[in-house]
Amino acid sequence: MDAVERANAERQKRWLKDQKVGEGAYAVVYRGRELSTGRKVAIKKIKVGQFKDGLDMSAIREVKFLRELHHQNVIELLDVFSSKSNLNLVLEFLDSDLEMIIKDRTLVFLPADIKSWMAMTFRGLEFCHRSWILHRDLKPNNLLIASDGQLKLADFGLARDFADPGHKMTCQVITRWYRPPELIFGARFYSSAVDVWSVGCIFAELMLRIPYMPGESDMDQLKTIFRALGTPTEEDWPGHTKLPDYHPVGQFPKTPLRDLFTAASADALNLLSKCLIYEPRKRITAREALFHPYFSALPHPTHPSKLPKCSTALTAQTIDENAGNVTGGKGGLGVGNKLKRKQTSPREDTKNRMVARKLDFTKDVPSS
Repeated sequence: MDAVERANAERQKRWLKDQKVGEGAYAVVYRGRELSTGRKVAIKKIKVGQFKDGLDMSAIREVKFLRELHHQNVIELLDVFSSKSNLNLVLEFLDSDLEMIIKDRTLVFLPADIKSWMAMTFRGLEFCHRSWILHRDLKPNNLLIASDGQLKLADFGLARDFADPGHKMTCQVITRWYRPPELIFGARFYSSAVDVWSVGCIFAELMLRIPYMPGESDMDQLKTIFRALGTPTEEDWPGHTKLPDYHPVGQFPKTPLRDLFTAASADALNLLSKCLIYEPRKRITAREALFHPYFSALPHPTHPSKLPKCSTALTAQTIDENAGNVTGGKGGLGVGNKLKRKQTSPREDTKNRMVARKLDFTKDVPSS
């Protein structure tokens, strides 16, 4: 046994797998612990043997970027070891995710709670972008929640660096409901603005308690976006008709956000609108968002330790960070067991939105 094999064997002995909590096409996730301290961890076992070239590219990306990113609002990679034909990622253990919290109807969100989750999301994302890393798959179940309430960006399987602005990138990233229109139109050169669009969709979902723009196909996704925000013109978004996959999908008038988010504060609507600007170069950046008046106005963000928690604290890794699934060409929502998000029918969607309109997001709530 050489030095590398000995070091790997020693790392493997540090961790014990206790229980399988999730499985996808390319990975199995276990709840585990560190033998010396008893600390709970999540162990993500990548099924290396399934790939012709030996290792899934998403696993390489995840290891590479999580080794580089150390921030309170980014999931921590604790260790990596191999066993037989598998690669194992040891990640910090997190109690739930934002999707589970949004769906838990026993929980009531205050405006200060939504502001706190948004602040932590933008902090984590600003750090990624400052480190020249695009996430490219932000959605509620990739925002994990720790026991102390801290929100952490997770699942970096589709992440990539973007230091070279002239380098072509794939447009087949980001789960469809959170994918910006430039990617649906086939843009191969893009920026950190794609992640900001996703955060805007998450912001809207936190206020509505249902997905904001849930399309059933790429064409339907565009129609859903244009129905919500109006069909863009060349003045709104210069050059979009020249994108590789551009095709007209009908003319829809611009509907004021206030018509749907009737109880949101003016600052909240202003920030949301800046996240969902069609022209990527005009979209607000994560850094600019952190200095937006929304975050300094009352109510102040709830302290993370006092944020609502799931009544049934399943682990975030039960849903997993898609357990190794990537969105792929169809922009799907995950294909592993228990990993699909339930699509809402138009009738259910309308009913839920009518309920959402009655929620009051404007009351000044004392800071907790």
